[in-house]
Amino acid sequence: QVQLVESGGGLVQAGGSLRLSCAASGSIRSINPWGWYRQAPGKQRESVAVLTQGGNTAYADSVKGRFTISRDNAKNTVYLQMNNLKPEDTAVYYCNARNYYVDYWGQGTQVTVSS
Repeated sequence: QVQLVESGGGLVQAGGSLRLSCAASGSIRSINPWGWYRQAPGKQRESVAVLTQGGNTAYADSVKGRFTISRDNAKNTVYLQMNNLKPEDTAVYYCNARNYYVDYWGQGTQVTVSS
C-alpha cells in the first residue's frame, strides 16, 4: 500500500508560481513512475508531468518550460514547481504513484489561477 498526501495548492494570479508537494508513505521503494495529473471542471484527468525511477522526466506540451517535477528521496516527497501560471492551469492536481501496475492517488489539491 502507498499513501499520498498533496499540499501547496491555492489561489494565484496569472504569471505567479506555486509549488505542490506530495508526501508519500508505505511501500514506495518500487514506485515507478511518479506523476502529477490534473482535472479541470468538465474535463478528463490529464497527465501533467512524470518522473521515472531513473530520473527521466516528461511533460505535457501545455506545461513544458513552466512546470518542473522533482523528488526529495530523504523526505519521500515529490514536488511540482509551477511557474508562469495561466488561467487554463486551473484544476485539481493529483499526485500519482505506480507500483507494479497498481495506481495510487492522493486526494487532490485545488489550484486556481486568476486572470
